[in-house]
Amino acid sequence: MPVDTKTVKNRRDVGHLLTLGDVVAEARKVAAAEKAGTLRCLGNWTAGQCLNHLATWMEFAYGGNPTPPPNWFIRTLVRMMKNKFIHGSLPAGFSIPNVAGGTHGIEAMPVEAALAKLEAAAARLHREAPSLPNPVFGVLTHEEWKALHVNHARLHLSFQIV
Repeated sequence: MPVDTKTVKNRRDVGHLLTLGDVVAEARKVAAAEKAGTLRCLGNWTAGQCLNHLATWMEFAYGGNPTPPPNWFIRTLVRMMKNKFIHGSLPAGFSIPNVAGGTHGIEAMPVEAALAKLEAAAARLHREAPSLPNPVFGVLTHEEWKALHVNHARLHLSFQIV
C-alpha cells in the first residue's frame, strides 16, 4: 500500500541544503547509506528513484518538460506564489494530473547510476543557465533556477533518513 506522503511524520531536517553542491554532497550520503544498508526511506521511492527524479527535473530545464503546462489560470495563480516555491517549503504528496505515478523520473534505477546522473545534472545547472522558460513560472534567472532545484531536493531528500 503506498504511503500518503502528505502525512509522513519525522522527515529529516534538510534546511542546511543551500546550494547545488550541498545537494550533491547530501545525495552522496544517501547513496553511501543505501550501500551500507542503513538508509531508511519514509516515502514510496527508493534512493535511486529519488535521485533519478531530482536529476530528471534538472535536465528538463534544458530539454523541455514532457508535461503540458497548466492552463493560464493555474499558471497565473502559481506565479503569484513563485517566491514560495523557489525559497519556501514545497508541499509533499503533490501529483501531476494525467501523469503515470504522478510525476516524471521515478523509474527504478540503481543508486550509483542515479547519483552519477544527479551529479552531472547539478554540475550543468551550476555552470550553465537554462535557456528555456519554466513551464509554470516563465522566465527565471539562473539563480532562481538553481534555488528552485535546491528547494525541490530539500523536499525529496527529507524522506531519505541517513
